[in-house]
Amino acid sequence: MQAARIVRVKEPLEVQTLETPKPRGSQVLVKVQSAGVCHSDIHLWDGGYEGPAGQFMKATDRGVKYPLTPGHEVAGVVENMGEEVEGFAKNEKVLVFPWIGEGLCPACRIGEENLCDKPRSLGVYNDGGYAEYVLVPSYKYLAKIHEMDPDVSAPLSCSALTAYGAVKNAQLKPNDNVVIVGAGGLGLMGIQLAKAVSGARIISMDLDDNKLKIAKQSGADVTINSKNEDPVKAIMEITGNLGADAVIDFVNASKTAETDMQILRRRARVVLVGLFGGALQLNLVTMPTRAYKLIGSYTGSMNDMLELVSLTRRGVIKPVISNRFKLNQATEALTMLKEGKIIGRGVINP
Repeated sequence: MQAARIVRVKEPLEVQTLETPKPRGSQVLVKVQSAGVCHSDIHLWDGGYEGPAGQFMKATDRGVKYPLTPGHEVAGVVENMGEEVEGFAKNEKVLVFPWIGEGLCPACRIGEENLCDKPRSLGVYNDGGYAEYVLVPSYKYLAKIHEMDPDVSAPLSCSALTAYGAVKNAQLKPNDNVVIVGAGGLGLMGIQLAKAVSGARIISMDLDDNKLKIAKQSGADVTINSKNEDPVKAIMEITGNLGADAVIDFVNASKTAETDMQILRRRARVVLVGLFGGALQLNLVTMPTRAYKLIGSYTGSMNDMLELVSLTRRGVIKPVISNRFKLNQATEALTMLKEGKIIGRGVINP
């Protein structure tokens, strides 16, 4: 089989010929039809993240091993199955849950494998979907997608799942003012989900007018280009000088996080999602006196993903797919995403 792999960080991905895995036991071999291109893939390609004070946090220090086939948003069809697999048939269309845990930690025991102490995620710690086939450790990590488009389905396992987890963590109520920072693939999905499940007033903030235009079409009530106007002043005017009830930051850089802390209403929730990196200096006195909640949010559970499949099948949400690439264009796909040239989601069709 062919796979686009990160062999050396910051160098073009190499399309290599690998042996096609043979599933055993409860394993399932999925023929990849669509693999979403995610910002997390860029961090793997770069070899890590920016930490506090510009310090670089290496992916290898977190257990990532190279060469690696990235790609954790995977939709395709069942190609082959181990002898213990039940309930699935060859050629059945499926979405893969990639956030696989070791199964025994407290998070895994309550169905939150995405928060496992020793994660084994596909496309991060094990080979993923930038390939013709991916080996899934168990059929329990597959969701049936029936007649759904694989390109639209693939982002449900990370982009939409991460947005859904963040919206749930924000605990939005009708009439809340929520600021959604970033109008990329995650932010646009966050807008759709917040609209669908909360009834809150959605304020979308980004630096790109084209992205903000799509944000408006996705359900944002108000858009703010923070490059052209003071976002703090604008949000205070919109909220009658009270501030936002919640902020969901899909960028999570030092600069956006500093802005987040200046636009909060008393009792507000700040949900930090993006992996841009950096550091935040907090005014510690205001944390208790204004009763802020600072929440980190990382993807979502298998049950959350099943809910998203249902919401998508019923037309409640629809991921925005703007670019499609072949396997030998994986480097181009990551470069375009890094340069902010993809609106919504790009996918690789091996």
